[in-house]
Amino acid sequence: MAKAKTSITTENRSGSAADAAAKEQRTEMPLSDLHPFEGHPFKVLDDELMEQTVESIKQIGVVSPLIVRPDPEGGFEILSGHRRLHAAQLAGLETVPVIVKEMDDDAAIIFMVDSNLQRENILPSERAFSYKMKLEAMKHQGERSDLQPETTSRQLGEKLQTSVAVMSEEMGESQRQIQRFIRLTNLIPEILDMVDEKKIAFNPAVELSYLKPSEQKEFLEAMDYAQASPSLSQAQRLKKLSQEGGCTLDAMCEVMNEIKKDELDHVTIKNEVLRKYFPKSYTPKQMQDTIIRLLE
Repeated sequence: MAKAKTSITTENRSGSAADAAAKEQRTEMPLSDLHPFEGHPFKVLDDELMEQTVESIKQIGVVSPLIVRPDPEGGFEILSGHRRLHAAQLAGLETVPVIVKEMDDDAAIIFMVDSNLQRENILPSERAFSYKMKLEAMKHQGERSDLQPETTSRQLGEKLQTSVAVMSEEMGESQRQIQRFIRLTNLIPEILDMVDEKKIAFNPAVELSYLKPSEQKEFLEAMDYAQASPSLSQAQRLKKLSQEGGCTLDAMCEVMNEIKKDELDHVTIKNEVLRKYFPKSYTPKQMQDTIIRLLE
């Protein structure tokens, strides 16, 4: 969650539409005046796409301005454009175009999440934490502090349901799926990285999120022991073991070492074993057809 910020005002502003537009005009700003949004969940990777962005910036500069807000502690906080800032740094630029917006914490979080979710490739962890941050910000907006505790609790429950429903409509994602993504934020970093790397599928990961952190750490040992990723059925059984207080390392190893149903439906013979029985020119399909014909 972003640190508390106070609104920065300019002297003698009338609040007119013209003044608001003037505040949001594009301007050049030194890179040294900019810093990332605190706690933002989107990763800035030095991958092939970043290399392409750097080359593009070297040739034509930063086309789309970064969106920032003033930080009362100094400089400006980036709401949108973290990757462009990093690419500009790698390209050796000293300034980048920005548009300055005045926003409170909750509005800034919602804007930051919505802006970054427009990217094509969003990792599960990025989506999980961004959904959680936006939901918390939406819950905060419009809350009253003058209510009795029991009324406040009821209000928060209603606010949560309303916020999830609004998010669902805005993002074209079911309410259940939004809540399932947010469940991933309960995973320890090592397991969440495996979800991003597609070493653990999304649905089993949601079930694993119900394990205590200590159980999740031992699960990594069980996964290494079995040299296999969990199926949905296995993850559901581990969740049940945790709920019943029996999620020990030995129990997890036993579950993870079981042969999965899909493995029972397949017979696998390694290519190097078969090759000595067939001409080198045979394709895998020809070898399969020959084996079937001989068996028949």
